[in-house]
This record gives sequence, C-alpha cells and structure tokens, in this order.
Amino acid sequence: MKIKEITIWKEDLALTRPYTIAYETISAVENVFVLLETDNGITGIGAGSPAEDVTGETITATETALSLKLAPILQGKDIRSCFSLLKELNTALADTPAALAAADIALHDLAAKTMGLPLVDLLGRVHDRLPTSITIGIMPVKETLAEAEEYLGRGFSILKIKTGLNVEEDIERIIRLNETFKSKICMRVDANQGYEVEELHHFFKKTVGLVEFIEQPLKAEHLEKMGQLPQAIRRVSAADETLLGPRDAAQMLHAPRPFGIFNIKLMKCGGIAPGLEIANMAGHADIDLMWGCMDESIVSIAGALHAAFSSRATRYLDLDGSLDLARDIVNGGFILENGWMRTTDQPGLGVKRI
Repeated sequence: MKIKEITIWKEDLALTRPYTIAYETISAVENVFVLLETDNGITGIGAGSPAEDVTGETITATETALSLKLAPILQGKDIRSCFSLLKELNTALADTPAALAAADIALHDLAAKTMGLPLVDLLGRVHDRLPTSITIGIMPVKETLAEAEEYLGRGFSILKIKTGLNVEEDIERIIRLNETFKSKICMRVDANQGYEVEELHHFFKKTVGLVEFIEQPLKAEHLEKMGQLPQAIRRVSAADETLLGPRDAAQMLHAPRPFGIFNIKLMKCGGIAPGLEIANMAGHADIDLMWGCMDESIVSIAGALHAAFSSRATRYLDLDGSLDLARDIVNGGFILENGWMRTTDQPGLGVKRI
C-alpha cells in the first residue's frame, strides 16, 4: 500500500454571493487540491484554502510548497506509516498551514479508506450529529433581516452575524434580529478583530442575553488586553485569529484565560492532526471547541467535521464554508438536514469526485 502517484492542482470555485467582514469583502475562492493514489488503486484527497490576512499564506505559496515538498516525503511511502509521515509533513510545511492541511487531510482520507472506515470512526467517534451556524456578512439591517429569513426557510436556526465595522450599526442589527425572530434563532457574532476595548464593552452591554458568544472581538495581537477584560466577557469570547496552532492554544491556557472558546480551523493550524492536538488541550482545560472554516471545498469541510465529531470538547460547528460555492470538484462528505450535520457511512471523508 505504497503511495504511487501525487497530483496537485488549483481550482477557482467562486462564490454565489460575495460578503463583507470587518477587514475585507470576499468575492473569489481558490483552493489547492492534493490527490494521493496507492499502488493498489486507493485514493485520498485533500484541499487547502489559505487565509492570507490571517496566516500570511497566499494561494501561490500553498501550491508551490506542495509542489516542491510533498513528493520527497510521500512518494513510494507506505500509507501504514501515516503518523510518521504526518510528522515529517508538519516540519516541512510548517510555514504554509493550508498546504499542510491539504496534505494532512489527503493522508487521513487515504488511511481511513485503506481500513474501510469513515474517518471519524478511525479517529474515535464521539458525536453523531451537531447543528452548524450559517454566516450573514456585514450589511444593512433590511438585508440582514431578509438573509436571516432565507436561512430560516432553509432550516438553519443558528446565525453567525459578522460585525466590527460600526458598533452602533452592529447593535442595531442584533436588536432588530431579536425583535423580528425572537426564539426562532440563536445568534453568534464574529467581529473579526474589529472592536476596540471600549466598543466591546458597549456591544456586550447592549446585547447581553441576545448573543451566544462573540468571536475574536479584539485584534489578534491584543491578547493581554483580552486577559484584562471581565470574566463575563472572556467566558463568551472565542479565539479565532489569535489561535493559529497548538503553540497558541498552550499559551492561552495560562491564567487569566483570554477566551472561553477555541475556534479550530484546519487552514490555520495545518490540518486534522494539529487540530486534534488543540482539541486535546482544550478538553483537558475545560475549554469549549468550535470548528470553523474558510471558504472551502467540501473536501476540507468534511475533514473538519470528522475531526470535530471525534473530540469530546466539541460544542459548536461553523462549517458552512462550502454552501455558497458556485462549483466544487466533489460531492458527498456530509449530510446536512435542517441545519444539522452528520457524516456519511462511506470510507474516508466520504467524498466522491464529480
């Protein structure tokens, strides 16, 4: 069961609807894919979607790193050495986490397929299904309410509201959503580093009881300021841009803990193996986990879902990153019903090339 062929390519998947967050408007999506094939014809697929504003990695860097470094490590190697291969990749691709994630996901898919198991069952299943949030970008109140109505009609009840450009407008949107939909929705907020300390205090005071938690309210480098906030705010704050990998997670476990929730994204941390390392630390420290995503192919969304379902610390999903893609190269990977996600019973990630 040796890896015989390695294929790397880039795809423009595009978005059906652009959206705005605190620091940019997103209208295009490019992913880099990795396909591994063994000498007995089994394949494993992975995908990378870098977030340049968060990690500094560009799509060119992702593709280049994989093209230069993957074959020397994986070509001709036995998939049964998966864990040692993952360690080698972690060292070689440390500076390009989306590239590492693509290779990591492909190896996990391949390993699970060789055993005839869904990946989550190879990792150790804890959860069978969980609801995911779906994201509403920064937009005027009228459009926010219309998009919320659309998502409710599609079966979603957990809305993640992007904020961080204007705190007064943010507060108005949250209040109007609550007035309009009341208990029909659960709201989470993602400020994408958009608030100053005073704005965060103001937002929290005006929306307390309306919002389940606030994702990355302050700039990533303002970790000390986060630690100085009242516990009531820190407890309902989720680390996103601050949490890139296991080293960041370990740092944030020291008192006073700046965040009560960790948001693991495979494209930030480097894939399933580093993600589960963070999850293990969070579980021992009684920190809740959310598994999030960039705009990603079903390939890597499925990878995150399988990982999420194997951790007892997992409480939240924000895995909507493939839902607004104009096209993808696979289908399957998960089943989505009325906002609830579950894995398929197919081996590996459960995805199928289109």
